[in-house]
Amino acid sequence: MDAETRMNELTAGFPVVAVQPVQWGEQDPLGHVNHVTYFRWYETARLAYFYKVGLMELYRDERIGPILARVSNDYRKQLSYPDTVHIGVKIVRLGRSSMELEHSIFSRQLGALAAEGTSTMVVFDYKANRAHAIPAKIRHAIEALEGHPF
Repeated sequence: MDAETRMNELTAGFPVVAVQPVQWGEQDPLGHVNHVTYFRWYETARLAYFYKVGLMELYRDERIGPILARVSNDYRKQLSYPDTVHIGVKIVRLGRSSMELEHSIFSRQLGALAAEGTSTMVVFDYKANRAHAIPAKIRHAIEALEGHPF
């Protein structure tokens, strides 16, 4: 099986997948990708997701947008340069103003899961400095992207 087919199989359950080359400078002195990089990759995938559902446009227009409340990561395999990672993200829970996302990082070089984590995001009114209910338009866009109601 070629690498592209394998990556498509691994990321099949994710409506948004960001692809990032591993950079030489992302490695630490121990020769593997430093832990903080995984969180940057999660952020990249989350932002791609939020652009798709209109949340970043809402932030631009009304200063209502996402804020990170919690993030976690479990490392499964070491990553190093050269490689390309595919970062899958999906929403698994929608609350009144919060959402829980699952992330997975897959290594093209290894053809395997390298890390998985979760994050909790809150829709936040940056002008009022408080949580804001997820607007119906955003909720509907998430449900359409995920392919099911919450």
